[in-house]
Amino acid sequence: MKTLLVTGGCGFIGSHFIKRFIKTHPDWKIVNLDKLTYSGNPQNTRELQNDPRYEFIQGDICDCAAVESVMSRVQAIVHFAAETHVDRSIDKAEDFLITNILGTRVLLEAARRRGIERFIHISTDEVYGSVLEGSVNEEAPLLPNSPYSASKAGGDLLVRSYEITYHYPAIIVRASNNFGPNQYPEKVIPLFVTNLIEGKKLPLYGRGDNRREWIYVEDNCRAIELVFDQGRQGEVYNVGAGNEMSNLDLAQAILKALGAGGDRIEYVTDRPGHDFRYCLDTTKIRLLGFKPEWTFEAALAKTIQWYKENQSWWQPLKQDKFTVK
Repeated sequence: MKTLLVTGGCGFIGSHFIKRFIKTHPDWKIVNLDKLTYSGNPQNTRELQNDPRYEFIQGDICDCAAVESVMSRVQAIVHFAAETHVDRSIDKAEDFLITNILGTRVLLEAARRRGIERFIHISTDEVYGSVLEGSVNEEAPLLPNSPYSASKAGGDLLVRSYEITYHYPAIIVRASNNFGPNQYPEKVIPLFVTNLIEGKKLPLYGRGDNRREWIYVEDNCRAIELVFDQGRQGEVYNVGAGNEMSNLDLAQAILKALGAGGDRIEYVTDRPGHDFRYCLDTTKIRLLGFKPEWTFEAALAKTIQWYKENQSWWQPLKQDKFTVK
C-alpha cells in the first residue's frame, strides 16, 4: 500500500480532498502534515481519526527535520499548505513569503532527494493578476498584485524550476475561488452567510464591481484527484467552473437565499491593489476529462445549510475585522 503526504490537510480544501481521496483510492494511506495555524482545524477530518489508513502529524513544512521524517515513507505529495488570505498578506507579508515560498522549497528539495514519484502543487488563479478581458490559459505570464499572490507565484516558479532543472515530476494546479462547508469565515461566502445569520451587515469592497469565478470545493477536489491520477509531469492545469459574477451579484445571491434585503449591504473602502477580475481558460483540464458536477445555485444552497447547522464550528472563529477575499 502506498502513502500520500497531504500538507495543510486540516485546512478547507485539503480536508475535503483527504476525505474524497481516502474513499476513491483504497490502495493508498494518507499522512496529513499540518502546522495548525489559525485556519487549520483537526475537526475538519474528525471522521477519519480512527481510520487505520489516515495519520495526522502536527508539523511545519518549513521544518526540515519534520519534513524529512515524514518524507521517508511516502510515495507522492499533494501540497495545499499555504497562507492564503489577501488582507492578512497586506498587513504582514512575511508569513506568506516564509510558508508559500520557503516552505515549498523545503518540500521540493526533500522530495527530490528522496525520489518521491509525484508532487502536486496547489496554487491559485490570482498569480495571473487581473484579467480585464477574456480568459487566461496556463501559458499566460504571472503578474501577481498582492503579497499573497506574489508569494504563491514564487512557489509556482520554484516548482517549475525543479521540474526543468532536476526533471522532478511536479505538476501545478491553479483554481478559481473555492467555496463550501468548513471554509474559514474570513473568506467572502462564509463571512457573508454567517454575518446574515448573526444579524450583521455584509462588508462589500468599493461598489462591489470586482468579478470572480467560483467553484464548489468538491468539484475542485475531483479535478485535483484527476490531475493526480492522469496529469502530465511539468504541466500546469487551470481549474474552474465558469461561474463568473461580480461581488455585488454574489452578495445579492446570498441575501436572496437567506431572505434578506439589500439594506444589509455595507459598502466599505476598497482594498489596496484589489484585482478587478479573474477568469481562467480551463480547456486543458476539460480535455483531461474534468467537468463540474455542481451548479453554483445548488452548491451555494448546500453551503448555506451547512453554516446554519454548524454554528458551533464557526462562531468561535468570527472576528468583526473580517472583510472579504
